[in-house]
This record gives sequence, C-alpha cells and structure tokens, in this order.
Amino acid sequence: MLKEGPAEDQANQQAIAKLLRFASTHTDSAAQTVSLEEYVSRMKEGQEKIYYITADSYAAAKSSPHLELLRKKGIEVLLLSDRIDEWMMSYLTEFDGKPFQSVAKADESLDKLTDEVDETTKEAEKALEPFVERAKTLLGDRVKEVRLTHRLTDTPAIVTTDADEMSTQMAKLFAAAGQAAPEVKYIFELNPLHPLVKRAADTQDDAQFGEWVELLLDQALLAERGTLEDPNQFIRRMNQLLAS
Repeated sequence: MLKEGPAEDQANQQAIAKLLRFASTHTDSAAQTVSLEEYVSRMKEGQEKIYYITADSYAAAKSSPHLELLRKKGIEVLLLSDRIDEWMMSYLTEFDGKPFQSVAKADESLDKLTDEVDETTKEAEKALEPFVERAKTLLGDRVKEVRLTHRLTDTPAIVTTDADEMSTQMAKLFAAAGQAAPEVKYIFELNPLHPLVKRAADTQDDAQFGEWVELLLDQALLAERGTLEDPNQFIRRMNQLLAS
C-alpha cells in the first residue's frame, strides 16, 4: 500500500507524500482526490500547519466538532478514515516544510485561530470559573484537565489530548492488534457560550450538577471515540435531564 511508504521508505518520504491522496473539507466528498501539494496551495495567509483529523469513517471525520473553528475560518482539513492513516501520520510529520497537526490535539496554532475575546465573553468566562473548579473536583483524575475553549461554535464540549499523549485512533489500533495501550487521558474542553454549559453551571444541587457534567463529558467522549463504556447509563442520564 502506498500509505505504508512514509514509514517503510523514509529516505523517499517526501516523494511518496506527493503521490498520496486524501478526502478533504474542500471537496465535500469521501473520494480521496486531494494531494498535499493542492492543500498547501490553498493554505490561508499566516497558516503554518497542515491540519488533519483521523476517524473511523469519512462521515465521523466530516462531522467532528473538532472542525468547527476551522470550518468557521475557511481553513481546509484533511479527513483521514483508513485504518492505516493514524499509523502513517506518526511517521509523516511534515510536507514541504509545513508540519502536520491533528485538530483533535491541543495546539497553540489552533488557539491562535480563535477570535479576539470580547468583553461579554470575558465576563461569561469569569462567571464560569467556579463551575470549572467544581467540574474538576467532580471528575478528579478521570480527565487530565477541565478548561474553557473558544474552538467550538455549536457544540457544548469536546475532549482533546496533549501533543505527547497517545491519540484515540492509535489506542484503537493497539486494541485491534490485541496489544495493551496506555490509557488516553483527555482534556475536557467546554464552550462557555453554549446554553447547556450555562445550564450546568447554574445548577446548585450537587447530584443534578454531577449528572449534567457527566452528560457533557459522555457526549464529548462519544463524539471522539464513537462508543461509550456504558451507553445505557448515558441514555438514562439524558432521559432524566430532558424530563427534569
């Protein structure tokens, strides 16, 4: 397979990379027709990295909440859904001098793309500081960090990983091969302007608050992993909160 090339023949990695084709947000099609040279030619002024996302399917990649900020800014993202893609990207780190960046990982270049925070948003964030601390206490070491984010437009929450953490897709590759993988420690990021986040923050009852935080985390994990350890608990929690 051509996608094995960047790992198997690193001396000719850049030449092989020119032959690779990907699906992309630019084409709105699952067909893998976009070359890296085409992507680079369409990069926005000031864009430093080649953005991509890996997922179990084209549909999952295309609808990922990790794309919201990039879509808003008109920045193209490569949509990688072949099983080998995550492994390939661990070797293919740059093209034409431009580093690759997974949009599912925390990165300063993505933070720079966010709009300047206005006073209304600053006030909303300040008001949510007790909520963030409360959520941290509730979740403990189940997550690496809880923080607010400006990378979302429509979604209340996402989970991301640090640059040095194993990705979700790589952990799935290990599991599929029957190998033990380190537990993925996620950063839980919340949209301070989303109504569900505000509703959770306004909840004074500890038990009810816990249900809201768990629901938001489960939603983020479901979007990231495609599965939950206990889907029945998720459904019960969602039904209870919808009925309340």
